[in-house]
Amino acid sequence: MAWRANLSRGVKEIRFLFCQSSPASAPAREFVKKNYGDIKARNPSLPVLIRECSGVEPQLWARYDMGVERCVRLDGLTEAQIDSKLEELAKAGGSLKPK
Repeated sequence: MAWRANLSRGVKEIRFLFCQSSPASAPAREFVKKNYGDIKARNPSLPVLIRECSGVEPQLWARYDMGVERCVRLDGLTEAQIDSKLEELAKAGGSLKPK
């Protein structure tokens, strides 16, 4: 998980959206519970926002330079798959950098 230490290089903000009680959001809630501390420890200046809203579909948003945002739906994904999606978003941020 070395990519986590470089997360803030290409990503300006991470947002998790999920419902506080729905079964569809359970893996996203558990992922945040287990991984938030590690992500913040490795990227202390990176805003990692947690947004809870009743009935919302679980989502992961990444904001990059120039206001570019990407969203991944987390409904039906496991914690491991959510980690993989976060890694994909982190790597996508590196490819958006001007050359």
